[in-house]
Amino acid sequence: MRRPTIVDIAKAAGVSKGAVSYALNGRPGVSDATRRRILDIAEQLGWAPSSAARSLSDGRAWAIGLVVDRPARTLAAEPFFMRLIGGIQVELDGSPISLMLRSTEDRDEEMATYQRWHAERRVDGVLLVDLRHNDPRLPVVKELGLPAVVIGGPEYTEGLPCVWTDDADVMAEVTRYLAGLGHRRIVRVAGPEEFVHTEVRSRAFAQTAREVGLTLAEVVHADYFDSQAADITRELLSGPNPPSALVFDNDLMAVAALGAAQEMGVAVPEELSIVAWDDSMVCRVIHPSLTAVAREVTQYGRIATALLLEAVEGGTPRSRQTPPSRLVPRGSTGPAPF
Repeated sequence: MRRPTIVDIAKAAGVSKGAVSYALNGRPGVSDATRRRILDIAEQLGWAPSSAARSLSDGRAWAIGLVVDRPARTLAAEPFFMRLIGGIQVELDGSPISLMLRSTEDRDEEMATYQRWHAERRVDGVLLVDLRHNDPRLPVVKELGLPAVVIGGPEYTEGLPCVWTDDADVMAEVTRYLAGLGHRRIVRVAGPEEFVHTEVRSRAFAQTAREVGLTLAEVVHADYFDSQAADITRELLSGPNPPSALVFDNDLMAVAALGAAQEMGVAVPEELSIVAWDDSMVCRVIHPSLTAVAREVTQYGRIATALLLEAVEGGTPRSRQTPPSRLVPRGSTGPAPF
């Protein structure tokens, strides 16, 4: 079907194109009765304003951008990103603004995407995920004058507004919870070392481990994928001093670890306790169900989007802390076996 135009509306209403333009744009020049009739006909015909024409008139792209510097299969497999994107879309619902989503394979491609989006006026602002130490994206978006909100922080954001959750506090809670169950040998299987949130969690884990007197408090880094998590689990459980508890930085790795332990005949939670970060449906339906850190990821996306839209409209950039995360004990954790 051909997209209806203001010419079609004018013909149906028996008025000029100028009158239709006045009515659709809320400008004076037509009577209230004529305006209502034109708007009703536009709705009946399924007319909607052209985003391209609107961009030419006001210089806006009417879109915000999100680049995830991970392979596309990560987006499909990791519930965190699906829930984050869901929150972004909920916040955009009912507005003329769209989400421009891109996954990249390396950091250079991600940087080039921001520069291209800005040069081509494809987005009005961007959301930045996976904050890194000395993050090269921050000076780039600032130099471009591209409004941005960091999902993470509040450290190392170089003055950009951010939305963050207190990872240190809940990591301390997880460590104390396991220590309270008698665990003294705990290994944290963390995400990539370059991410700021990885350092924040690891620092809190090490500090709390000293406070509660753990005999083993090791941090091992992985890539968030299930295969590497399974290999790490097998290696740890086959060693001379196996841990009695494992804490993973995402649910996908925790599920893989549970499967690897069961393959080796290591009973969960009788011989090994497992904790996942970011509670999800997978954590609840697997057996045994996984003890997990729950946070409002959808709300995370909504808050970040709202702050970005404020910045795009010229508002004063501001940061917000999300509601605190909470530990949800389930069947994958129990008293230490030794």
